[in-house]
Amino acid sequence: MRDSLTRAGLAVFLSFSGLAAPLDPAIGQSDGPAGPVDLELVLAVDASGSIDEDEFRLQRQGWAEAITHPRVLGAIRSGGHGAIAVMYLEWAAIGCENVAVKWARISDPVSAQKFANAINKAKRLDCWGGNAIGDAVSFSTKSILTNRFDAKRKVIDVSGDGPNTLGSPVELARERAVALGITINGLVIMDPGRFFYAPGGGTLEDYYRNAIAGGTGSFVMVAKGRRNFRQAALAKLVREIAARPDGPTVRGKTVAALKDRSGAGAERR
Repeated sequence: MRDSLTRAGLAVFLSFSGLAAPLDPAIGQSDGPAGPVDLELVLAVDASGSIDEDEFRLQRQGWAEAITHPRVLGAIRSGGHGAIAVMYLEWAAIGCENVAVKWARISDPVSAQKFANAINKAKRLDCWGGNAIGDAVSFSTKSILTNRFDAKRKVIDVSGDGPNTLGSPVELARERAVALGITINGLVIMDPGRFFYAPGGGTLEDYYRNAIAGGTGSFVMVAKGRRNFRQAALAKLVREIAARPDGPTVRGKTVAALKDRSGAGAERR
């Protein structure tokens, strides 16, 4: 059943997107045991030219620390299968999607630490020229459809410090993903030294809400400053893992912002 649904979903996705090129088998593969899990999660992380080496390391360290945190492990254990599947993707310009860590099943401190170590050891992709967020979302969607895991909930977690500037429109990529039952959440990195306004007006947080986030229970959080990224990544990961599949479907622009004690902004239904 999983294989037939995957093939059907992939056919629909390709027909909508117009992508005729064959998929790289590595896109959806894992190195370890697969099977049923509570969540299929892509951590899609900005590695474009706007991310300097310090910010790049902070992002990797933040996600590595979050995936091994007791709160995250507790959220994982609370699920029916007591396991999630995660892939760590770094994106930049057109054609610059780097699967830094392939799909892996995480269920305990050992598997979480192995994944965290792989994040920190992966080589950075040398690719510049802008932010192709729409392409990264499409890549993530294909990977979810072709991996060897099976979960009721499927999430793409996009984190970055700028808007989509290259490639396919991110709004279109979002709609295709949402139509296939995938939720897209956002984590905005706001550097106090940079005053950025999104295309059409508004802040980068507004842009992530309106153009990127979508699907069942979608939300956006904000890391105010580079050093806040660790707390924001942890809060976001716990929320994504602990969510239940019966929540209402919302658009990013329908949710309101709140601030938590860590300084990370979040949106709620």
